[in-house]
Amino acid sequence: MRVGLVGCGFIGTVHSYALRQLSRAGLIDAAVTATYDVDRARAEAAAAAHDAAVAMPTVDALAAAVDVVWVCTWTAAHGAAVHSAVAAGRPVFCEKPLAPSLAECEAVAADLRRVPHQVGLVLRYAPVFRAAGDLLRSGSYGAPLAAILRDDQYFPIQGMYGSTWRADVTKAGGGTLIEHSIHDVDVLTALFGEPVTVAARTACRFRHAGIEDVADVTLEYESGAIASLVSVWHQVTSRPSTRRLEIFCEDALLWSEDDHLGPLHVETGDGVEQLRGALPDWAGQLGVPDELTGPVAQYAQPAKAFLDALVRDGAAARGDPDVDVALAAHRVVDSAYRSAAAGGAPIVVVADGASRSR
Repeated sequence: MRVGLVGCGFIGTVHSYALRQLSRAGLIDAAVTATYDVDRARAEAAAAAHDAAVAMPTVDALAAAVDVVWVCTWTAAHGAAVHSAVAAGRPVFCEKPLAPSLAECEAVAADLRRVPHQVGLVLRYAPVFRAAGDLLRSGSYGAPLAAILRDDQYFPIQGMYGSTWRADVTKAGGGTLIEHSIHDVDVLTALFGEPVTVAARTACRFRHAGIEDVADVTLEYESGAIASLVSVWHQVTSRPSTRRLEIFCEDALLWSEDDHLGPLHVETGDGVEQLRGALPDWAGQLGVPDELTGPVAQYAQPAKAFLDALVRDGAAARGDPDVDVALAAHRVVDSAYRSAAAGGAPIVVVADGASRSR
């Protein structure tokens, strides 16, 4: 399969590298053959990393020349790129967030439903969160009572991220909540289901208009469990993206400070057990230094899963997670923004995307 990469910034480069290592290891029958970016030099640099890949002049030209399109642009450009790919009948892998607003997300989703697709909510593949979900569903430790998830990262317009757009609300749609913690909301949904109410407060301490760098969100679930999400963009550049999750159940405390392999600590009256996640069996074939195997596998695993599904199921393929999963997370984020705008008033989340004050 010929893969076209649209958007060659930081996250596009991450996907490009993961796809290249998968291809060179023979783990997928696919390779990046075309790139596009509004910055022609970035598209050419990305193409140069792949054998015989070509930087294309437009997204339409790229879509016409490939079999599947990887959309890794800034958030506000997702819609146009997805529309071009779908108009050409191409399957699409689309990064998160789908779009800056819920209404725009629904429009992108309508396009994506027409073709095989997958959304880049990659924490769905993290062994540590899958292990936590398995334990909660087993009922071994009683009902879940409360969860606390802290997500922090230095403001991503610098350092290794070096984003040219994450401080621009017209391109990003918002700050740490939609851009970074859409992952956290999705993880909490995977663990507890969709929340019934959301209450939030946000702040813009670094004064980038419309870009919140602090979000404090309380989510209440049908089970009665309550989750607290604190999402922060700071200036401690020695700290990369980090997450700490604690889940209190009736008979146990589960926690982890790593959002991929863990370990997941499980504390009961009998002591503490550690459950460490495992990389896929094929991860050692990626041909990267040992210290990069885990980080690359975080993106290689969902990419491989989507491409394998396309080979296996063709036009009937549906990646995991799909737009319905993504829209569930966006409904929560939209409700959080509505709550913050209303001074923190709880918002009832309705499954069809509507929401109302409690």
